[in-house]
Amino acid sequence: MTTLSEKPSEKISERVSQSAFDGSRLRVVLLLDLQDGAQQRFLEAYERLRNQVADVPGHISDQLCQSIENPSQWLITSEWESALPFLAWVNSEEHVDMVQPLHHCVRDTRSLRFSVLRETPEMPKHKPESGKSRLQVSPRIGDGVVRHALTFTVKPGSERKVAEILAGYTSPRSRVDDTTRLRRTSLFMLGNRVVRAVEVQGDLVAALRHVARQPEVQEVEEAINPFLEQDRDLSDPNSARVFFTRAALPAVHHVAASGEEPPDLRRHALLYPAKPGCGMAVAQLLARQDELAAEDPANPVVASTVFERDDIVVRLVDVRAPLESEPALALGVSGRRAAGVLERLVEAGPQGITDSQGLTGFLSRIDMDPITDRRAQDH
Repeated sequence: MTTLSEKPSEKISERVSQSAFDGSRLRVVLLLDLQDGAQQRFLEAYERLRNQVADVPGHISDQLCQSIENPSQWLITSEWESALPFLAWVNSEEHVDMVQPLHHCVRDTRSLRFSVLRETPEMPKHKPESGKSRLQVSPRIGDGVVRHALTFTVKPGSERKVAEILAGYTSPRSRVDDTTRLRRTSLFMLGNRVVRAVEVQGDLVAALRHVARQPEVQEVEEAINPFLEQDRDLSDPNSARVFFTRAALPAVHHVAASGEEPPDLRRHALLYPAKPGCGMAVAQLLARQDELAAEDPANPVVASTVFERDDIVVRLVDVRAPLESEPALALGVSGRRAAGVLERLVEAGPQGITDSQGLTGFLSRIDMDPITDRRAQDH
């Protein structure tokens, strides 16, 4: 993560960075627009659920608010010890089931997540709710881009057909509105797993809805429906919402060198086969290693984004040299110690990943096949 030193004499890193792993407290803001006449039903559903949410590990508090100007607009704010317990809960099947009653009352929602940087009055050192959480130490440098991914699996044997369908669509217009622009969509497959990574300047939800409304995108989504392992009905808002909630693969860490992007970068997606229960540990290891490697001018990885949900870990990298030229750095492990830790957390295979041959072989096995990598065009 980017850190700004309190000592003026020290050099300040200007690389772009975001992270869910700094341990700072998290504030979640959920904006809701309720359906006409649904206020009382929504309040009753919330009352039934709030005690369940209060028992979730890492949850500190929440508030439910109603607009004094427009009673259809509601706001839920919650505070968490850090981003990790919140992400573990919001991406769980328990959460999907828990919030179902609320969706029947809601016309539109928007979720915003913030690390707590400063507060007034300052929090006492002996915070009664938890001794684990803390304030974010310093601001990070951003590039105005929101990164997100979706992942799903297709029926074995349909991979070639699905790849043909996904590669054949026409890119949607990049301009969503005056403040939002779809910058890039990268799509990869490995085995029967599909990963679609998007980069958005502005409002992510607005961009995703804009894309979903495009006829060419709707045609592709309908074409792959028969091949999906998880059934969905895009004509049913609730079915579509559940599918895309389960398909969400959040970006938990991103780091990129500052300055102008080199023109000859190659993009790869690496799918790490985490052992059961080890997905978060793999993501944290990769995040730490990428932070350390970002200061090395010889590092071929110019930008890295780690996406994680449960035991699905994908690392999207932009490199200025072939992956096999520096397999350890390409994998996100520098040195035998880090490689050894990764080896214990993933299904590394009989060769392991602590020597050059093992590193190269493992890298080759987890490098996903590129299907499309497009910067959306205005037309």
